[in-house]
Amino acid sequence: MQYSPDQDREDFTLALDPRMPVAPASLEETGLEFSFMLRLAAKCATEQDTVTPSHLAARMKLPKVLVNLLIKELVKLAFLEARGLAGEDVRSDIRYALSMKGLEYAHTALRQSQYIGPAPVSLDAFCRQIKLQSIHDERVTYTRLIESLEGLVLSQSLIEKLGPAMNSGLSILLYGPPGNGKTSIAERTSRLFRQTIWVPYAIEVGSHVISFYDEAVHQPAAEGTEKPYPKMDQRWIQCRRPVIKTGGELTLDLLDLTFNQGSTVYEAPMHLKASGGVFIIDDFGRQQVAPQALINRWIVPLERGYDFLTLHTGKKFKVPFDELVVFSTNIAPKELSDEAGLRRLKYKIYVNNPSREEYIRIFDAYARTVALEIDYDELNLFYDRKYNFQLPASCYHPKYLIDFIGAYCEFNAMPKIASLEMLERAWEGVFTLD
Repeated sequence: MQYSPDQDREDFTLALDPRMPVAPASLEETGLEFSFMLRLAAKCATEQDTVTPSHLAARMKLPKVLVNLLIKELVKLAFLEARGLAGEDVRSDIRYALSMKGLEYAHTALRQSQYIGPAPVSLDAFCRQIKLQSIHDERVTYTRLIESLEGLVLSQSLIEKLGPAMNSGLSILLYGPPGNGKTSIAERTSRLFRQTIWVPYAIEVGSHVISFYDEAVHQPAAEGTEKPYPKMDQRWIQCRRPVIKTGGELTLDLLDLTFNQGSTVYEAPMHLKASGGVFIIDDFGRQQVAPQALINRWIVPLERGYDFLTLHTGKKFKVPFDELVVFSTNIAPKELSDEAGLRRLKYKIYVNNPSREEYIRIFDAYARTVALEIDYDELNLFYDRKYNFQLPASCYHPKYLIDFIGAYCEFNAMPKIASLEMLERAWEGVFTLD
């Protein structure tokens, strides 16, 4: 029995999004071995006393007509037994239960891999899909960049450098003094890209399952109550482009597959989960591993657009590396890596301390959010007293000062005003004197 899709299948897909993965029309189109799918169906059948084709189709995220083919084979092998209709209507699904022979088969399959869930996609299908939805295909405009940076006070010259860098979809090094918004700029990329992409629940490589979809980092484009497109391959979830941030906890081990000995299921590394999106390495140079070692690990992915991962069996396989990588650091670049390593970081953008005008704008913007009055003459006098070449202004200073003034005034039942006296008191309470 062969599944024949409706004649409008192609037109329907193109009317939505030509990048959308279409439901497989045959067992062969799943890209998975028939024996692999039989084992997965048997394992899914262990979750309930009886199952129906509809239940298995929903659990495995496969078309019901294909699941019926798997059930037919499992019945033929005497692994499944029919247990009557699921309802009184003669059109109801038939209920099935694992036989003793089927339970033994399912438990053997579970010992090989405890993965139970949506049928994974093949590695080839994953690579094709990443190419179709490449971040390089989305163009960033000046207007969209300004909208994404709303609320940040940045110089025009910095914005003009950020635009081409963000639009490149390659790699960026944001460096400069601490507290001037490098991390905030990097995180705002979540607002910058508007296209959605398709993320698989899992990937199959040589009968091994790699768990991919991660609720902590992948944000579905549709609400949970919305029904998916009927002809979309349900093994994929339509999501917003991911933005994944890591910091001092990053190690070389986290950039490779994680193998769970108990479940014998792999977890995709964080940079692979960021495919089609943005991967932020914050506080670069503060990791336990040397920054040069991290850059060396990234040389091939950054240069050639692909990476190699290794199964616990020793088998290596190639995966696409398609993402905007943003390094953020307050360490001088020459202390992070040699020239050969820095050359792999395509855009290097210095995020400087704010000018007086920018400092006042930051102070004013945050003061408005907390209903704090400002004596601008005294604020300018305070600026002249505190900031010079030895102690430059920083973007985070206004918030710290305002928060102190607000807390102090509330505690003492005083009007919240940023006077010179209150600014001096806040300075002594927030910043160290040496």
